[in-house]
Amino acid sequence: MPGSFKWYQALFGLPVTLPAHNFFGQILDSDGTVLLCLHEWGAHEHPSLMSPDHATPGNGLLLFFRVDDFDMALQRARVLVTRLEEEPHVNPNTQTKEFSLRDPDGYYVTISALSAA
Repeated sequence: MPGSFKWYQALFGLPVTLPAHNFFGQILDSDGTVLLCLHEWGAHEHPSLMSPDHATPGNGLLLFFRVDDFDMALQRARVLVTRLEEEPHVNPNTQTKEFSLRDPDGYYVTISALSAA
């Protein structure tokens, strides 16, 4: 979990901080808004987080974030991964630019521009 915590901070261009615990952490925006909570598999016996052996990480989950610094987020993403799952394009439904990548745990992450292209 600490590695994923650091990865998301880098993706969002946030200052590096340590998670509150080695099994749980909240990624916070500069104004204190919680952007994402990360929780280690098996900690605290949450039924849906017991073990990655019972479910493939990322199965059925799409993390979708809207950002106001799309071009910078794209640059940061290209540093974090060897390839994007989807290259930048305009989503025909939202008319916003977006791209997709996988996080270190295999979860599918889509980054979308806050405003239309």
